Amino acid sequence: MINGSDLTIDPSCVSQPPLAIHVILNLDVFGIILYSILTFMAAVSMLLYIEECIYIYRKVPSNKKSIIIWVNGAAPIIGTMSCLGMWIPRATMFTDMFSSCYFAIVVFKFLIMMLEEVGGDEAFLRRAGKHKLKISTGPCCCCCLCLPSVAITRRSLFLLKLGSFQFALLKTIFTILSIVLWTNGNFEFPQINMTGTAVWLSSFIGVLTITALWPVSIMFIHLKTVLQTLKIVPKYAMYQLVLMLSQLQTVIIHTLALNGAIACIPPFSSFARGCMMSQQLLILEMFIITLVTRLLYRRQYEPLPEEEHDDNENTKVVVFPESA
Repeated sequence: MINGSDLTIDPSCVSQPPLAIHVILNLDVFGIILYSILTFMAAVSMLLYIEECIYIYRKVPSNKKSIIIWVNGAAPIIGTMSCLGMWIPRATMFTDMFSSCYFAIVVFKFLIMMLEEVGGDEAFLRRAGKHKLKISTGPCCCCCLCLPSVAITRRSLFLLKLGSFQFALLKTIFTILSIVLWTNGNFEFPQINMTGTAVWLSSFIGVLTITALWPVSIMFIHLKTVLQTLKIVPKYAMYQLVLMLSQLQTVIIHTLALNGAIACIPPFSSFARGCMMSQQLLILEMFIITLVTRLLYRRQYEPLPEEEHDDNENTKVVVFPESA
């Protein structure tokens, strides 16, 4: 606040995020309604996910159960973690880390899900052995149209899996390392100092993320026609939407808060208020995505038939009609 020529700063604008009890005590009528609605959305998302897990466990073949449960849980898990971060602002760093680790695993599981939809590794190699993979795709090489196509072999399939698996593994390792460094005072969040540990770890994780998304994009482009009747295109769109909202949107809001674009309103500092806004947006967005993914994944899972080859060696793919 400003008094005459004296400039005074509210202590809460430069302090840690408030405790949960302080958040509750400072809620007005609008705040109570907002927090109640968002908490209800997060709870409904989790209940729908639990019901979906029961359905998948009963109706889905054993080789796809855990994979689909992991992929289908991205939105409700992130929404639930955001709800915890909204109510307990000092836990935001940990809820964000958990959400990021979960989604890192989802990136790898989505790649495996596409392979399992065509029957697994052996079936994929048998179907696609005569074709080639287009690697000039995003997010790494969408502008490198001159890159040659790659033959589909066991080695190339292994490299695609490894490219996504490294993110799931290393993201978890670096998250544990960040928590260890935080307990020792070497990892501060937020931290914009170029010599700070958080900046370098975040930059390296960003490279790992782009590297992991590339194999998924390559596999999707190759299989999107074969799996079209299994709604793989909207499933991939929801996967990409969760990525952009949970990662890119959060980074943008945090950056704006660190640069003072989001005003400090006691008991929240500028950055804490930015985190709160990010959590609230994610709860709403993940609730909507949960409803959409429920429609996409709640179906009967029938295996794709073998390919048929005509006399001219043209491949024909016949799929069973999907049952709702």
